[in-house]
Amino acid sequence: MMLLSSGIIITHQADNVMAELEALRTNELFTVIRSLDAKDKPKEFLVEHAQEAIAKAYIASEELNYIILIAPRFSDIAQNRLLKVIEEPPKNKAFIIITESKSALLDTIQSRLPVTVLNDIESEKPFSLDIDNLNLAKVYEFVQENSRISAVECKALVEKISLNAMKSKKYNLDEGTLKLFSDSIKALEVGSPATFILNTLLLKLLSKKR
Repeated sequence: MMLLSSGIIITHQADNVMAELEALRTNELFTVIRSLDAKDKPKEFLVEHAQEAIAKAYIASEELNYIILIAPRFSDIAQNRLLKVIEEPPKNKAFIIITESKSALLDTIQSRLPVTVLNDIESEKPFSLDIDNLNLAKVYEFVQENSRISAVECKALVEKISLNAMKSKKYNLDEGTLKLFSDSIKALEVGSPATFILNTLLLKLLSKKR
């Protein structure tokens, strides 16, 4: 059962969730911030959207105002920018985050808001990279497809690449190559770009192909 309260809602049907929240509204105000591209399609929630949310949170209101943030994914920088205002919202303000993946949210955000996972979540997409038949063209295409992912999502990809490479019989995985997988995770944690990590990792892997 949907409740009107602060929290994180994991769903692939944001419009349906908004309709349910509207139906629960009495005197509350809604301030909705969506991240959309030039064609009004959902895109990653960036730092400029976070700044807009913070600015609107500090506009005084007599009624409880829900700041509702909707995006398929949120950049790590945007999440870090939002952290303080979510932890200590101004008077009569509460936050609702509607997004598609719990794993793409930082632990610090998840720890500050209750998480509701709806049963409309799509099954996990199959791993699209053909590790057994890796070549430069496939590396380039894969990196381009994942150029906008968050650090959390990139960590998951690094783990999948590592697992698939070890399962494959087509690579000479020496100690240095295996160490690169763990080093990639550490590099993501300190802010290295996903494209740099994926490029470095996959080109190294390609050089070890039998």
